[in-house]
Amino acid sequence: MIVKEEFLSRLRKIFDLNLYEVKVWTALLSRGTSTAGELSSISDVPRSRTYDILESLDKKGFIVLKLGKPIKFVALKPEEVVERVKRNLAKDAQEKTKRLETMKNDEVIEELNTLFSQGIKFVEPTDLSGSLRGRQNLYNHIDMMIRNAEKLITIVTTKEGLNRKFEALLPSLEKCKKRGVKIRIAAPINANNIKVARELKKVAEVKNMEKMRARFVIIDSNQIMFMLLDDEKFHPNYDTGVWINTEFFADALEQLFELAWKEMKSVK
Repeated sequence: MIVKEEFLSRLRKIFDLNLYEVKVWTALLSRGTSTAGELSSISDVPRSRTYDILESLDKKGFIVLKLGKPIKFVALKPEEVVERVKRNLAKDAQEKTKRLETMKNDEVIEELNTLFSQGIKFVEPTDLSGSLRGRQNLYNHIDMMIRNAEKLITIVTTKEGLNRKFEALLPSLEKCKKRGVKIRIAAPINANNIKVARELKKVAEVKNMEKMRARFVIIDSNQIMFMLLDDEKFHPNYDTGVWINTEFFADALEQLFELAWKEMKSVK
């Protein structure tokens, strides 16, 4: 059986399988039902590994074990495999989420926090910085910054970014609002995001930013996340931001923004 390497590579990424697993699986798909020995020969996977691979595929829902002598393995319809993989992923995610939730009050978290608190004493404030790549990574970090805010959150974004931030950050912004944190958001407002802007008014002061195009977040005048790329020109996977924990620069940028903020019109 000849299967192109490019096709096998795509299957590995889509289904999160290793090379031997995709080779054995595609070999079984081409036969419908087969023994481990036959699949080893067809897929060019070592016989000593084939049984382990088939057991793994069985657990993941890709194949079915047919009892008998010799033991055979039956391929499932690809659409059924997709559904099974989806269900397994959802179940696995739920279980992992539950485990992480139970850790909140666990002594493990206390020990980890102790390690972090002790280690952070030896770190210079200017060293608490970094570069993040990928829009989801950026939003995850911004969400963390927002959740730790105590006094003031300033968000400056694009018209497209306003819609994205509404979806990604609203739960954390709502919690900050309840804690008494002041939130202000500036973005170009048009027909495509006016509804979102009005929804955000429930948790923040929102203004129309007409004369400036920028993307940054300032937290409590001491932390900044500054996005470096134009979100209209680059794919989300290449979006890049710089996070800096520096009161001097953050406060200076906040003061400069204050001048522009006063000139902006509030969303009605």
